[in-house]
Amino acid sequence: MADKYTNASQQRIIKLMLIMFGDVVNGYLPSELAKAVGASAGTMTRDLDNLETAGIARLDEETRRWRLTPRLPQQAIKVFQAIDAADARVQEAKNRFTRSI
Repeated sequence: MADKYTNASQQRIIKLMLIMFGDVVNGYLPSELAKAVGASAGTMTRDLDNLETAGIARLDEETRRWRLTPRLPQQAIKVFQAIDAADARVQEAKNRFTRSI
């Protein structure tokens, strides 16, 4: 069932985004990314253009390297904030049930 809906280009761009988390400071040359995901240069150009259109990646004109924009990492911060909030609620519940009366 899972293979019925799996799309190679969508899987490749997800892999590309995950790889780009590896160096958010310096970024990657398109050739490095193409090799990492097993894609041609033309395919990589299209994938990076789509990530740029979505606001997820940006080309550094000076170094010609691509890196993630803050958009995805900011979502990771939201996850940690939600976990912290849930943890605070659990701690409050524990405190209520362990108080001496």
